Amino acid sequence: MTGLPLSDMHAARSLFRAFVSKWRSYKYRFVPWIAFNLDRNRRTMRYVPEGSCDKTVADADISSALIKLFRNLFTSNLSKQWELLHMLHETTKSRYQAPVTSGHQHDRYKSKDMFNSSQTLHDSLGFCIECGQSTLSSAGIGVFVSKGFVSKGSVVAMYPGTVYQQYEPIFFQSIGNPFIFRCLDGILIDGNDKGISKSVYRSCSRRDQLGPLKMCDTTWLTLCLNNPLAVGQYVNNCSNEYAANVCYQEFDVPEYFPVEFRQYLPNISYSHDTEGPLRCVVLVALRDINCGEELFSNYFTLIR
Repeated sequence: MTGLPLSDMHAARSLFRAFVSKWRSYKYRFVPWIAFNLDRNRRTMRYVPEGSCDKTVADADISSALIKLFRNLFTSNLSKQWELLHMLHETTKSRYQAPVTSGHQHDRYKSKDMFNSSQTLHDSLGFCIECGQSTLSSAGIGVFVSKGFVSKGSVVAMYPGTVYQQYEPIFFQSIGNPFIFRCLDGILIDGNDKGISKSVYRSCSRRDQLGPLKMCDTTWLTLCLNNPLAVGQYVNNCSNEYAANVCYQEFDVPEYFPVEFRQYLPNISYSHDTEGPLRCVVLVALRDINCGEELFSNYFTLIR
């Protein structure tokens, strides 16, 4: 009996190594791998008491932090808000210097310094975050505090993506997709920035746009982020070596949220007629986090 040709054996080994590498990397994403390791990795479980809303900080505090950042992002980049300002109510426009009524005003806004969302984040909340190679083996991309200091209870990132209700179709988007986040009430957020997930998000964003008035942020699908917090999908799962320093908190955008700031929300509903507020998920610091530290969260939710 003859064995496989040498070339076929090398090909089979290469394929097996690729599979093992991919499987290992998935343990840091939203897949059933975690369920096989609950006994050995107790830290990877997110404990939620039955009936709890899982609120680490008050929704009002989250809303306040986001509005503070978004207001500074908006005013730091007024040169690109010229058309939008014309659509806003006079009372709203008055908050952003003088109302825009002439070409001279437009020229004045154009002379603003180059927009830097990362610096605006530091000026607003006291820190910057960025993506880089994770300190975990085979984990791929991770998120780090690159500048400043994150205090306990601070909003440190947002989880971007299309928001699906329990009854809405997500089968094809979910195939080979490790970036789907499940909320406690069954709502799903698809944070994948590639393939069909990317196409669906862009389509929904164009559907809901009112002229220059955008209802969501699409720049998280690119390398140039308007909202520098929109990298939460790359935060890796904690391990026995690295305990979680951030946690997920669901946040429903309140009615009073300024319409001109919705362009920085990295989420949009899959259906245009979805009732109720837009669901977002933010990551909140569980402790003080220093510059240079990687962010780690708990993926697996266990309701007790």
